[in-house]
Amino acid sequence: MKSHARNPRQRAGRGRVLTLTVAVVAAIAAVSVWLTQRDSSGDQSVSANLPAAAAGPAARQAGGTGAVTELDKTFLIKVRQAGLWEIPAARLAQTHASSEAIKRAGMHVLDGHSKLDQLVREDSEALSAPIPDQATPEQQGWVDQLKDVRGRAFDQLFVDLLRASHGKIFVTIGEVRATTKNALIRRLATQTNNTVQDHMDVLEDTGLVTDATLDDVASTIPK
Repeated sequence: MKSHARNPRQRAGRGRVLTLTVAVVAAIAAVSVWLTQRDSSGDQSVSANLPAAAAGPAARQAGGTGAVTELDKTFLIKVRQAGLWEIPAARLAQTHASSEAIKRAGMHVLDGHSKLDQLVREDSEALSAPIPDQATPEQQGWVDQLKDVRGRAFDQLFVDLLRASHGKIFVTIGEVRATTKNALIRRLATQTNNTVQDHMDVLEDTGLVTDATLDDVASTIPK
């Protein structure tokens, strides 16, 4: 019988197949170990990199942490009370005003304070900080005054009352935004600042803001 010598090419090919098989098995083993470690650790390496919004309600609620000061609580009350009288006043502007500029300002006030009122009620509940259900007697008196006038008289009174009110709260907003340690209050102050700035702009666009109104606001600023 003839003896058959092994082909060198066949030996080399089998060697490469064996090497590749060992490498694949090693890779599978490494992946299995990683998966086991990830499951046992709760996949902390992945969740640690998730943004707060994707990490569930607990992470979002953490945004409300931080001490709530007496000034913060007063701010919540003032924002709530502002909406309780300015929203009715803004509605009156749509039926009592003679100027389209006043009606436009009224729509800005109505839209802005409706959104702020929703936000302040949510924050009040989240922070367990009570807020009133009624405007102050003085504020209710302003609404009554607006009900009794029409046309140009309404236009001027509307601007006088609302520009003074917005100017005075504007000062408080700056103090709260600069000092609060609570994230929810900080967010509310930022939103209120933007809203009040918009309202002052549209009120000033009417051309009816007087020096007397600005002097009234200036007199309330601590020296």
